[in-house]
Amino acid sequence: MISQANNHDQFRVRQVAVLIETESSWGGQVIRGIAHYAEKHAHWHLLIDPRDHEQRSAIPDGWRGDGIIARISSRFQLEQFREKRLPVVNVDDVYNRLDGVGAVHTDETERARLALEHLVARGFRKFACFAPPSHRYSKRRSEAFIKAVTGLGYECHEYLPGYRAGRKIGFEEQQRRVNRWLAALPRPIAIVAVDADRGRQLAEICHFAGIRVPDEIAILAGDTDDLLCEVSTPPLSSISVACERIGHDAAAMLNRMMDGNAAPEQPLLIPPHGVISRQSTDVLSIDDPLIVRALRYIHTHAHHGIVVNDVLREVPISRRSLEIQFRSYLGRSPGEEIRRIRLDRGRQLLARRELSITEIALACGFSNATRFGVAFRKCFGTTPRSFRKALIVA
Repeated sequence: MISQANNHDQFRVRQVAVLIETESSWGGQVIRGIAHYAEKHAHWHLLIDPRDHEQRSAIPDGWRGDGIIARISSRFQLEQFREKRLPVVNVDDVYNRLDGVGAVHTDETERARLALEHLVARGFRKFACFAPPSHRYSKRRSEAFIKAVTGLGYECHEYLPGYRAGRKIGFEEQQRRVNRWLAALPRPIAIVAVDADRGRQLAEICHFAGIRVPDEIAILAGDTDDLLCEVSTPPLSSISVACERIGHDAAAMLNRMMDGNAAPEQPLLIPPHGVISRQSTDVLSIDDPLIVRALRYIHTHAHHGIVVNDVLREVPISRRSLEIQFRSYLGRSPGEEIRRIRLDRGRQLLARRELSITEIALACGFSNATRFGVAFRKCFGTTPRSFRKALIVA
């Protein structure tokens, strides 16, 4: 009898509610990761993005389920979940370290490191963070970037408009507040906007104020929304978050919790994929035209297999002067910059399922997959194959 009961429970379709918005790239990809896990490893029926009569993300009154995956963003949701007494996994950190709730989040320290590395490589030494008060994201995102900037000995100018999250600010008043802040910033400066929506908003305000992006102000969005980033003027550079991996690992965590395991005490932190470079940061904030010329040549041709001698043929400067200036501006040699550009491209291409490791190696300027693998492991501490396995939800 016990064996039959266990067998019946094994094949019972579990009811799982997914309280994640479907209208954003982020939400759609997280849901795709959840669906991939359920298709391969579980018997689930997914209730996707349920709303109440006020269009709030909410569990329907009559729903009888087994578990919940949610982007918890309100006290109302928390109260609902507690009443249901079901296993819950949270995929965002607006509400953090909730007792009995599992958590899978983006690694904010790594997000900040990638953002700062991208901007420093373009010669920026002045930084700012644009994160208007909101219940849509955690302050930990901006705090991590500010900590990364100050850790390198630079100042980070934070947008502090003087109101709390939840207060409604009209378009014109918001324009005035942001314009006052922008007018007081040193230039050129690189600004990290907390997400793609705030990045698009900032780009629009700069446009109306006659501020040139990226020449005066470079903008990097803290996450990627394909539509918002691509239609912004100019198109926005952004951090590519591992959304599918977040969804997949949240589903795996929920499955263990529905099997009777306790929620992990610490959140599972998922590193972002990398930076998607677009026009909003396509500038080199360096006052030496020869070094700018050398960097532009490297950024354009690194994946063609160039070496430092190719750069020297392009730029009328001695090898020693080039080395000294690169160390001064970037903290690394020309050869290290070439490798960095190649490996950064490789890290992005590893997310494309259709490309083999050999094809990626050749596309990055390496002569073969072995050389690519050695350089990749030396830089990132893992092999391209292992990195891809962690990156792509099978």
